[in-house]
Amino acid sequence: MEIECTCGFNCVEDAPTTLKHIKELYTHCNKCKDPKLRKFKPLKDQLNLKKLNANSGLCNCGKRHLDQVMAHTLKIMMEEGIRAEGSTLRNAGTPLLSPAYPITSAPYLPNKSLVILAEGMNKKCAERIINEIPEVKGVLKGDIKQTVGLKDSNSSPHVYKLLAGCDMRCDIVLTPYDTLCIYKNQAEIHVEFSKPISPKIEALKKIITKYNDLTVLDCTCGPGTLGIACLKSGAKKVVFNDLWYPATKMAILNLEVNGFKTNFFDVRKGLIGSGKNFEVYCENIMDLKDILTEKFDICIIDTFPGVDTADFVESVKEMCREVVII
Repeated sequence: MEIECTCGFNCVEDAPTTLKHIKELYTHCNKCKDPKLRKFKPLKDQLNLKKLNANSGLCNCGKRHLDQVMAHTLKIMMEEGIRAEGSTLRNAGTPLLSPAYPITSAPYLPNKSLVILAEGMNKKCAERIINEIPEVKGVLKGDIKQTVGLKDSNSSPHVYKLLAGCDMRCDIVLTPYDTLCIYKNQAEIHVEFSKPISPKIEALKKIITKYNDLTVLDCTCGPGTLGIACLKSGAKKVVFNDLWYPATKMAILNLEVNGFKTNFFDVRKGLIGSGKNFEVYCENIMDLKDILTEKFDICIIDTFPGVDTADFVESVKEMCREVVII
């Protein structure tokens, strides 16, 4: 599978390329300015909106403070009637960095480094944001409180709507074994925010250290984070699986990005990809016992919040020595 984005631009890079300058990507130079905007005060009372444009707050180094970019976004939303005249920065939507790296202070953004997720967005407004704000690479319509994806086989999938630009994002995940670059089309894959220490990775580390020549069934793999971490830890074999096809396709892409050569089969069900010591399936977790004949040391179950995992555990418990619920 080639490392590329469907938008036709250079949105996807291999991990070494992405990570080469990641620590400096959102830092500021000594001439960058903090607009010192207050999140809960109406924007019109803090800035002259008529003069707010792509050059407002732009440093010679080519970066702008995140709040300045979100203020510009909010201005356009107010002009298009998407937000009320007295709106604050809290009404501008959710800014999603790409690549998203754990940082301790507000970022200063280079071009094409932000995806905006906002309720009530329309196509005209989204296109204006893309055309007028260089830092924004994509605009999504959706509610951050609603989880994207497919919870189980009895549920209907929920997705955001991409209105303009490209929604391909990269999350930087720090693990004890290597730093991972996890790409996802954000309209179709649930949002996660980068943290210096991932609770999921920490929980997984405590389990995998108990086994030699570890074999893993990642039953609900999503874009592949936990299974790839297992491979990086030296696992002998990992089988990835998810019922949601967009997630498994992203898992294959992320395997490639993180250094695992992958064969991609152009099918939407069953075995959709494989490599030297891994396979990727798009199947209902309940059916895996009839598809896979091998036994595993651990089965990882990482579901959406609030999903009852009892049936999941029951369906895989005979396939492994230990079921790990993350």
